[in-house]
Amino acid sequence: MKRTICEYIFWNVIPTIRREIAKSMVHDFGLNQKDAANKLGITPAAVSLYISEKRGIIQIADKSIISEIKISAENIIKDKSKSLIGETCRICKIIRNKKLFPF
Repeated sequence: MKRTICEYIFWNVIPTIRREIAKSMVHDFGLNQKDAANKLGITPAAVSLYISEKRGIIQIADKSIISEIKISAENIIKDKSKSLIGETCRICKIIRNKKLFPF
């Protein structure tokens, strides 16, 4: 059975965006996993799974998307009005507009 684009986004794109935001917070901005988890509203165990790439199976090769993800990580860290949900939606819209899906 072929998946709809919405199913693909739900199962693959959103976890990958979350993974990359968590990794950026830890690697680019120096947060520890507990602080990243607090900023993201998820558990430290979830951050650990993202950092170890056990969640989020696809790789993002587009450099402009990676740049936007770093902006999102910084937005969430510095601006309390920014959230993981809002920033994930922002990145997902960019990915959809660029038509970066494998189908």
